[in-house]
Amino acid sequence: MKKYETIIGLEVHAELLTETKMFCSCPQKFGGEPNTRCCPVCLGLPGALPVLNRRAVDLAVLAGLATSCDVATQCKMDRKNYFYPDLPKAYQISQMDLPLCRNGYLTIDAKEGEKRIGITRIHMEEDAGKLIHDPTEGTLIDFNRCGVPLIEIVSEPDLRSAEEALAYLQKLRSVLLYVGASDCRMNEGSFRCDVNLSVRPVGEWALGVRTELKNLNSFSFTARAIEYEAARQINILEAGGQVLQETRRFDPSSGKTLPMRSKEDAADYRYFPEPDLPYIVLSREHISALGATLPMLPDERRKRYREVFGVSAYDASLLVSDRSMADYFEAAAPLTAYPKLLANLMITDLMKLNREEYFSCPISPAHMAEVADLLGNGAVNSSTAKKLTVWLWKKDQSPRTLVEEKQLSQIRDESVLRSAVTEMLAENPKLLADYRGGKLAAAKAMTGRVMAKTEGRADPLILDKILKEELSRTAHL
Repeated sequence: MKKYETIIGLEVHAELLTETKMFCSCPQKFGGEPNTRCCPVCLGLPGALPVLNRRAVDLAVLAGLATSCDVATQCKMDRKNYFYPDLPKAYQISQMDLPLCRNGYLTIDAKEGEKRIGITRIHMEEDAGKLIHDPTEGTLIDFNRCGVPLIEIVSEPDLRSAEEALAYLQKLRSVLLYVGASDCRMNEGSFRCDVNLSVRPVGEWALGVRTELKNLNSFSFTARAIEYEAARQINILEAGGQVLQETRRFDPSSGKTLPMRSKEDAADYRYFPEPDLPYIVLSREHISALGATLPMLPDERRKRYREVFGVSAYDASLLVSDRSMADYFEAAAPLTAYPKLLANLMITDLMKLNREEYFSCPISPAHMAEVADLLGNGAVNSSTAKKLTVWLWKKDQSPRTLVEEKQLSQIRDESVLRSAVTEMLAENPKLLADYRGGKLAAAKAMTGRVMAKTEGRADPLILDKILKEELSRTAHL
């Protein structure tokens, strides 16, 4: 593997978050009874004419601006001709030579530091239908998805590993969520990617023969597919064979990529301008107005969290990965003297309690800031803070009131803690004997017993100091 370099480019398909489809007024929603959300335009019936969805264009522009693309003031739609059962018109309305957006980039964190990944183009197109393979009924077709508006985001072949590909996909998904261009639900197919992959000996500049891995809708599947396909191609070359240019699919059960068909080139699709749609003309003023609506994006927020709130680089990256989580942190952080503790509570406790695909928290930001203050000023310890978040998740209320009602304040009185330590040692002679016999782990068990005795309220630092003093004293008895 070290003798070869893997060259990866990604084509990401993201469904745009519109109310209706790309060229008609059918609702744009996931699921539903098969073939109930389609019309003559979706089905390509004779005489049906498409009308372009303006909101889809605006969302595509936002995606382009958020990825530093040049947005065209004039572009057009094209017919991409191919025959497939889930494409009733026998062509797809897409964009070929005049895409809406070009020459953008995203910055990812790679092993060697920050790395810029070029974005060749972002173009608009419509989605196809869905084939359902039933063992008893055969292959069925659901046209509900026909005409759903998509953008295809094509990267430069700048990625060199599965890790870099995942970093790029996660960053891109986060950006699209921030600007509201797509809901990016991978389990529903609204964010999926094709991987173009080739390998070449280290030091060579010429690209190898590439294969395309189709319709990967999970980060883990994408990583596994890339790793397998790179190894497969290297093994072929090492054995003196030739890699075929083809389209392949990934089989999750076997972890292998399998051939689907020979790879088509652009000429095979017989593109020509869509005669039923005029050119798309956008004014610079309209593009600027859309740009003014962009929120603060993940990179900018991550930098701000580090500089303003003192959050670590790792914690900041996790916070900005989900816009809902970042918005929650920004609402709570100014309300506490301990924003770093707040970030830690959100990442370690709230994320565990959240069962949604995206961050959603029933605790008000003000109350979460209060928990951080209680922990930061020593009123409660970390164990109690965890209990508080669980209780507040079930019923949001004032944490301070809850601490008073349930008598959860941290015990810092040394006389009380020394008495608890003395009782624990008297009740656990075996632990004491183990400690004296050199089993230092016994001290940790002793700490746990005292914590249980104090219902988790003992101040850990004071308890640790007292326990060491008492163990040192008993060692001389």
